[in-house]
Amino acid sequence: MPRHESLLTDLSAATKAPPVTHADFAIGEVVRHRLFHFRGVFFDVDPLFPNSEEWYEAIPEDLRPDRDQPFYHLHAENAESSYVAYVSQQNLLSDNEGGPVHHPAISGIFHGFSDGRYELRREHRH
Repeated sequence: MPRHESLLTDLSAATKAPPVTHADFAIGEVVRHRLFHFRGVFFDVDPLFPNSEEWYEAIPEDLRPDRDQPFYHLHAENAESSYVAYVSQQNLLSDNEGGPVHHPAISGIFHGFSDGRYELRREHRH
């Protein structure tokens, strides 16, 4: 193989585009976890898994999600507390309760709640 063809092959292998993903949920939407008993409001998304291999391997294998999907940041709540959760798309469902989430950080990012969704404050819009 000529040298320039070898370089092109190496370059194309090194520049593979990441898979295209589609976020199923919109910022401000209230969702619930498919396996664990908590719900939350979505405030940010990573189109693909951005954390380290070590972080990923720390997830129990039977619960480990596919990396090639969106991962959502949620202001979450359960019966005991409120917290920030980081959840793969495959583990989220639309919330059927329809009520607001009672997390103390929500008012700093969102205002107005209707139809299971919060409206993003103007200063946080891009």
